[in-house]
Amino acid sequence: MDKINLMNDYNYTAHPRVLDVIQRADGKRFPGYGTDEETEKAAALIRKWTDKPDADVHFLVGGTQTNQTAIGAFLRPHEAVIAPGSAHIFMHETGAIEAAGHKVLTMAFSGEGKADPNGIQIVLDSHTDEHMVKPKLLYISQATEFGTVYSRAELNELRKVCDRYGLFLYIDGARLGCALAADASGLSLADIASLSDAFYIGGTKNGLLFGEALVITNPALRLDFRYLMKQRGALLSKGFLLGIQFCAIFEDGLYFELARKANLSAALLSSGLEKAGVPLLTKTVTNQVFPCVPEETLRRLEERFLFERWPAYCETGVPIRFVTSWQTTEDEIEEALELISLRL
Repeated sequence: MDKINLMNDYNYTAHPRVLDVIQRADGKRFPGYGTDEETEKAAALIRKWTDKPDADVHFLVGGTQTNQTAIGAFLRPHEAVIAPGSAHIFMHETGAIEAAGHKVLTMAFSGEGKADPNGIQIVLDSHTDEHMVKPKLLYISQATEFGTVYSRAELNELRKVCDRYGLFLYIDGARLGCALAADASGLSLADIASLSDAFYIGGTKNGLLFGEALVITNPALRLDFRYLMKQRGALLSKGFLLGIQFCAIFEDGLYFELARKANLSAALLSSGLEKAGVPLLTKTVTNQVFPCVPEETLRRLEERFLFERWPAYCETGVPIRFVTSWQTTEDEIEEALELISLRL
């Protein structure tokens, strides 16, 4: 019997409607490198959803590629990134940002994995002259690597700090759909666009075969961006495959529908764990759940499920991460809960 995969939210091909539009494009011929009508239509849809008619929209293949290409384009050689110590660019991208020539300056982070003004101030205060790299960009993830979301008030505070010190605010949106679909968010794509200088909309983890849409709202960051995409291998020759997929999920709001489904599965899992008395590393509102389970329970779970041991400390057991998606079923959640409850 195949194991149930709760390791991540990209362990499937794509939503049937996405696969259908790709299939219907079979036999057609498109211009290369995203210069086709479908890609321009997708960009126009995103400009509409973000309420930014003049935004630059670029389509790339994956999150690491998007982060490295964007940050490398936005910063001068001596400039650096500020990020929480839990940030994806620091923990899980094999030094991609540093390999492109920009240091990642980390700050202490809360149990929710968020940046805060005090942490930013500490980094700024310790980088004072030309003998050190110059902090120029604040990187955050929405949702965070701990499944939490920044509220409007929190983003407003970060925006104020960035404006005060001349920092760009860049938002990693690998799971932006789940963040915006969370009841606790109260934010829209238009809000994200108005509060950041650039951000990306993650498709790989929310129904697409692959693909991220980078939205650049600050005109100062747009110059020659396609040149830099090409230089970094990020200008896909079959760019129309990205365009038609993003059309499929933004024409009628499928993007948000899939994110809500993933969040609902995670909420069902979290609720069941709490009722069973299983402690959670942190309370999340998106599609990542972090229970702390005894070692014996962990071994039993590994016989039936795929998941990730999470690098954190938990007094009551081993922290693990479950990730739900639009494909996760109630039966899968109930089986996980039953197995954990029986072994506590």
